Amino acid sequence: MDESYTSLPTSHLLGSVPAVIKEEKSASNYEVPEANMQIFPPNNGGGGRGYQTLGSPTEGFEQQPANGWRGVFNISSYTQYFDVDTDVVVNRLMSSLYPIGGDFFNKIDANPDLYGLIWISTTLVFVLASFGNCATYLMDKRSDSTTSWSFNVSYVNLAAGSVYGYAIVVPLAFYFLLRYLGSNASLVRFWCLWGYSFFVFVPASFLLLIPIEFLRWIIIILAGSASACFVAFNLKSYIEGSDLSLMVVAAFLLQMALAIFIKVWFFP
Repeated sequence: MDESYTSLPTSHLLGSVPAVIKEEKSASNYEVPEANMQIFPPNNGGGGRGYQTLGSPTEGFEQQPANGWRGVFNISSYTQYFDVDTDVVVNRLMSSLYPIGGDFFNKIDANPDLYGLIWISTTLVFVLASFGNCATYLMDKRSDSTTSWSFNVSYVNLAAGSVYGYAIVVPLAFYFLLRYLGSNASLVRFWCLWGYSFFVFVPASFLLLIPIEFLRWIIIILAGSASACFVAFNLKSYIEGSDLSLMVVAAFLLQMALAIFIKVWFFP
């Protein structure tokens, strides 16, 4: 009986090794269809539902450039106007001290900036507030030796309101007026022009600390004339070919009015 059992063929038994090997081979020949992997987050353009394919995982997160009025409220729209280095800013500051050239718009044509507008205006605010208090104290001390030092905080509010208000509103008004009159105008370039026109008042404020009234008026008139000529000559070259001489005169007078305002209110 033992010999008969051992002589039986074993290749067809379920537990035999050859059968298992055959099944593994047949299983290895089975081709798995290619899977299309999908990942979250859903992004099929249908209101945020569905899936996003593996081939383009970041398509839904690409930042789209803002157009029209949306760009006004997008901070990234203004980064290009602050892309300036020290050499560029210093060169434009020096140009504001030579007002007769009238080529400022040619220098900023490729890259007008708002850095100068904000930095110069803010510097002028603190200079006027601090030096205005010092100048008032020196004048009072000259007439009355018993005068004690006191800081007038209202100078800060007055300087901030007048400088920032002038720097924003006046270029904006010229922009809309020129557009209304049919002349080409760029608001960013106007803000850049008027912003750098304030620079001459910063060194002039140091000189206005001199407690001599007659000399103070000479300093502020010279500073105001330089700032006014800088704006007027460059504005004239910008709108060349248009009969808008009245606009140039208005720009000149407004700059002179700002200079007189600085003298009367901060260095009385």
